[in-house]
This record gives sequence, C-alpha cells and structure tokens, in this order.
Amino acid sequence: MRLHYLGFLLLLLPGAIRAHTPPPTARYWVSFRHKAGQTFQPAAYFSAAAQARRRRQHLPPADSTDFPVRPDFVAQVRAVADSVTLVSRWFNAVACRATAAQAAQLGRLPGVAQVTAWPEAAMLPAGLEAAARPLTAADRSLARRQTASLGGAAFRRARLSGKGLRIAIFDVGFNGADVHPAFAHLRRRGGIVATYDFLRRSPHVYQGGNHGTEVLSCVAGQLPDSTYLGLAPGAEFLLARTEQMHREKYAEEEAWLAAAEWADRNGADIINSSLGYTDRRYFPEQMNGRTSLVARAAELAVRKGMLVVNAAGNDGADPRWRTVGTPADGDSVLAVGGLDPDTYLHIDFSSYGPAPGKRLKPNVAAFGSAVVALPGGYTRTEGTSFASPLVAGFAACAWQQQRSLTAMELFRQLQQSGRLYPYFDYAHGYGLPQARAFLGPAPAVAPTFDFVRQDSTVRVIIRAAATYVPARTLPLLADSVQAVTPAEARPVGPVGQEQAAETPLARPDEVVVPEPPHYLYWQVLDAVGRPLRYEVLEVTQRAILQVPLPELEEGKSVRVHYQGYTATYPTP
Repeated sequence: MRLHYLGFLLLLLPGAIRAHTPPPTARYWVSFRHKAGQTFQPAAYFSAAAQARRRRQHLPPADSTDFPVRPDFVAQVRAVADSVTLVSRWFNAVACRATAAQAAQLGRLPGVAQVTAWPEAAMLPAGLEAAARPLTAADRSLARRQTASLGGAAFRRARLSGKGLRIAIFDVGFNGADVHPAFAHLRRRGGIVATYDFLRRSPHVYQGGNHGTEVLSCVAGQLPDSTYLGLAPGAEFLLARTEQMHREKYAEEEAWLAAAEWADRNGADIINSSLGYTDRRYFPEQMNGRTSLVARAAELAVRKGMLVVNAAGNDGADPRWRTVGTPADGDSVLAVGGLDPDTYLHIDFSSYGPAPGKRLKPNVAAFGSAVVALPGGYTRTEGTSFASPLVAGFAACAWQQQRSLTAMELFRQLQQSGRLYPYFDYAHGYGLPQARAFLGPAPAVAPTFDFVRQDSTVRVIIRAAATYVPARTLPLLADSVQAVTPAEARPVGPVGQEQAAETPLARPDEVVVPEPPHYLYWQVLDAVGRPLRYEVLEVTQRAILQVPLPELEEGKSVRVHYQGYTATYPTP
C-alpha cells in the first residue's frame, strides 16, 4: 500500500511541476498617449553645459520630449508587468518584461497608446580581444598617420584640441582606462566628467571589455613618446557602458537610448557610437533610419543639438549583409567608413552603402586600422570602430574652431571637408575629412582632366600638367619621385567593390606622408544623381578612361574626380 502511494505521487509530480512553472516573459515597449499635467524646469534638470549647448544652437530650453513621463502611468505598468527596465522621456514610453497575458492587460490600461513586443536576445560567437604587444616602427608610423591623414598637424598649429567640447562615448566597457598612462593627461585635469554603466546601473564603467578603452584612445589617447592617437585630447568625456560582450540583446538598444538622454542632460556635444546592430535583429531593408530604436534615438539626439558619429560597420565582406548597420543608417548620423592606411582606399571589411532609398552611406571615411591603447599597453587593430572616433575627434576640433555652428551645419561641413567632395560613392562617402577646410578659404582647384567626345564614346584625358608629381627628399636617400610613366590603366578593385591592396612591408625610416596617392575616381550616375556603378583607377596614362555613350542614355551622366577636381559629363 505504501509503495503504491509513492508510485502514484511520482506519476503526478511531473505534471505538478509543469502546472506551477511560471509563464515565460518577453520584452515589451509600452508607449503612452500624452504627458498632460507634467511640469518641467529645464534649469534644474539640465547641466550648465547642456543649457549652453541649446543656447548656442538657438534651441528652446526644453520641448515636450524633455518633460518627464507621467508617474501614474509608469506606476500602472509596474503594477502589471514583471519589471520595468527603462523609462524614456524622449519617447514617452517604458520598456518592461511581461508575460503575454500581462502584455494584453497593459494594452487596456488608461493612457497606454501601444504595446509592442521586442525581439529577444541572440547569442553571438565568442570573439578574441586584442592583446597588448610591443609596437613596431610601422606601428609607430601608423600612430602618427592616423591623425596626420586628417590634417592633425594643421589643427595643432591652430591650437585646436577639442577644448570646450564634451564627447560621450557609448561602448562595451572601458577596462583599464582609469589607470592607463595613455589617459593620464585626462585624469590630471578631470577630463572624464561623468561615467555610467546602463546595464548594471552603476557609475563604474571600467569593466566589461577593452573596446571602449581602444575607442577612447582614438579620440584622446597618447603614446609614451607623446604622440597623440586622436585629435581631441583637450575635450571632456562622458563614458557610458551600453553593450555586453558576445551577446546581442535588445536591452542594448534600450541602454543606447538611456545613454543618449543622459548625454543630453549632461551637456554632450558629440556622441561617438562605435556600435551597430544588423542581421541578428533586422533585415537590410530595415536600415532606413526609421525602424530601429537606436536610429530614432540618434535622430532625436541630433535635433537636440548633438552630433552623432557612428561606425559604418564591418560587414563589407559578408555577402549576406554588406550594408551599414543601425544607427549609422540615420539620415542625420555621420556614418564613418574605413580606409586601408597603406592604399587610402576602402578597406575590405568596411560596410558599404547605399542605405535603402539609395541614400548616401557612409558619409565620410578614416583609417580602419589604428594603433590603440588597451590594458597592459598598446596594439594595432582593425575596424570601423576606430575610424569613427578618429572622425569624432576631428569634429571636436572643427566645432571648437566654429562654435556657433549647429549640429547639422557641422554635419554638412564635415562632409564638404572630405578629400573627394563633391564626388562621393558608396565605399568612401566623401572621403577623408581635411582640417584645412575649417582653417581658411578653400584653394582654387585647376582642372586636371578633360572630357573628349569621340564617335560613340566619351574619353577622359588627364591634362599634361597633372601627370607629374613634385620631387621630395626621402630620409637617408637622395632619390626623388619620378613622373607618372604612361602605361595601361588598371582598376584598383572590382566596380563598386574596391578592395585594399596587399600591405607593403614598412621600413623603420618610413616617411609620414598624409597625402594619399592620386587615384582617379569615376562613376555613372542616374538621372537624379545617384551612383549606379563606380570604380577607382590608378592613373598610369593620360588617356585613362572611355565610356560608351549608350551607357549615358536616359539622363545618365559620368562623374570623375582626380587630384581634387571633380567634373560631370554631360554638364548638369
């Protein structure tokens, strides 16, 4: 009888366990209808720096998105949901975890406009973090060139170092940045003004990963020989941890939004986000600047007077994606692509444009290989993650020079400072920004080529004056650079898919030459000026290119850029 009773209990036990297992929860976004009855005192909420930024850009002290969310609405959600993970003033919404039944109940609450389910987490394959190592002569040369390529010497001569600018960096963590000698100059003057970990809800950000430390060094890091790795060592910094290593959680987008609101309140002028979300959560056609939470948050940050600089992404060699991720897809977000520091051309892993709708992405480009600081020392590493902070530091110097610019005026001027401007393509954007564009009138550019129509083709002929390179003296050598020798022109890479050339071996006596080689860039444009195809050529003969006229029917045109000169055939 006793054994029979025990057997009966064992038969019932699995069902009993299942009956008492709590239902699964998911992440939901709950939007509210209004903020009626809420009051707001901007001077009490915003830092002095945030208030000054708004005054400079002729923005109101506050708008409806700055007002707090109604506490009674939030309390009602807390009473129903398992937990509330974010309260967003900007979007008048909360993020929460709830069961399906709770979500249905949330939708019936007074004041709730919409309840939306968000995707769950996706595990990423584990990656290897870079390790510190002794720097070679080639590394030290790259450390100088990563800023010299942007005109860093000109900024330094003009005493522009980002002073007076406040830069927020959103990243996975800043391991060792609080003790690394690369940032000793920041610590001495209190240059890191605020920190916050939006995942652990703690002010301690010196954990989680090295990536943020590496990114920070490309804005303000310093080598032991006093070589700066970025252009804005004089700026102030807000460090925000918004990412978790080896995972893609939707909580990271929520953390990005929370960090943006925090950066706004604390007076950030520039946000650098060397982060992106792609196929773990979205489809390429959703990279439209309107779908993802972070893209919409980035656009709103710009409306509040902050320049958002974002890495284009590292999916250029991935046939399943290739295009920029979000929030780099935002129209008002300055997306930064990567260049090979040896060829000055698109580096193979850098994500391509266009964004949906044939929108220009990336906007500009910088070196996608850089020397960075990390716990234990320094190393050389790759990624558009490092091109982005190089440009963010550049932007800080430019804004220091022209402090009255609005965020979007600066955005446009940064594009116009690109070496290729007004030429652009979906690999390089407008190219490397140049400091000289902010330091004086643009020099006159003489034509370097001509369009010559012959029978059924249009030929591009390099002018004789543009075929010679001035001699320069190399260290330990008396040789001079010879004029270009006529030969057959050859493409640097496939049409629309320029690839980096094989990296030559660097010499210890390598010269720091910020000027890239003189390539010829050309493209076929549709009737509204969008690139249909594009290519880069090495110029090794004067008759460099011919385009069949049938390719230019239906309003199409060909645009060419060479040695700073851009022209279009037929003339628009």
